Amino acid sequence: MPDFQILIEQAWADRALLQNADTKAAIAHVIEELDKGRLRVAEPTAAGQDWQVHDWVKKAVILYFPLQQMQTESVGPFEYHDKMRLKTDYAGQQVRVVPPATARYGAFLAPGVILMPSYVNIGAYVGEGTMVDTWATVGSCAQVGKGVHLSGGVGLGGVLEPVQAAPVIIEDGAFIGSRSILVEGCRVGQEAVIGAGVTITGSTKIIDVTGPEPKEYRGYVPPRSVVIPGSIPKRFPAGEYQVPCALIIGQRKASTDLKTSLNDALREHGVAI
Repeated sequence: MPDFQILIEQAWADRALLQNADTKAAIAHVIEELDKGRLRVAEPTAAGQDWQVHDWVKKAVILYFPLQQMQTESVGPFEYHDKMRLKTDYAGQQVRVVPPATARYGAFLAPGVILMPSYVNIGAYVGEGTMVDTWATVGSCAQVGKGVHLSGGVGLGGVLEPVQAAPVIIEDGAFIGSRSILVEGCRVGQEAVIGAGVTITGSTKIIDVTGPEPKEYRGYVPPRSVVIPGSIPKRFPAGEYQVPCALIIGQRKASTDLKTSLNDALREHGVAI
């Protein structure tokens, strides 16, 4: 990949290089690698405690757009008019896709993924056995782990620019409740439970209220946390008002399997999913 990275970095600095055959081939190769899951926009570090974002891969995705021409595609009764191709060969990839779900070429769907009528954008990575439920959206470059459940209407925001911005990351086994919105590089740790209607950005205050004193995170949900919507007071020139936050009200029990732990979390804390 180093040679491809050099060509893409050069084209990022000088867009005239997009006319070169070698540059076009490098960009096309990166998008194909993303589509097949052999390359990712972001991936866990060797220690597994953090994530590394590959800025140059995001640059390749951005540079891919001006190279494409508008075209019309027909899929049964549906017609699309766009620059970007749609994914194909779902059977060969062992992915279940319920009409009219759509995934763009350049997004990776691992074996066992189920797409209800939903949308997965270019650069996204969806891990093995994950459910993307009805009207859920997996935005550009979002990283979703194995065995995740994205409930109906969940919105994972896309992050292309600025290229140094971290994408939305949902780690293995997390459960994201209906109509939750997770954007701007937020990260949800393994096996966390996000209740219905929670909104988290990279700067959202996430407050652990399970101890004698609140503990605050920004844009990061620790593993196995159970999270619900909340609000905190904030003073403005016109007065004091409530602004949204997220509250950690408990933990999944490590002693139980995921399904039992999730049910326990819902019963104990009354979290809407």
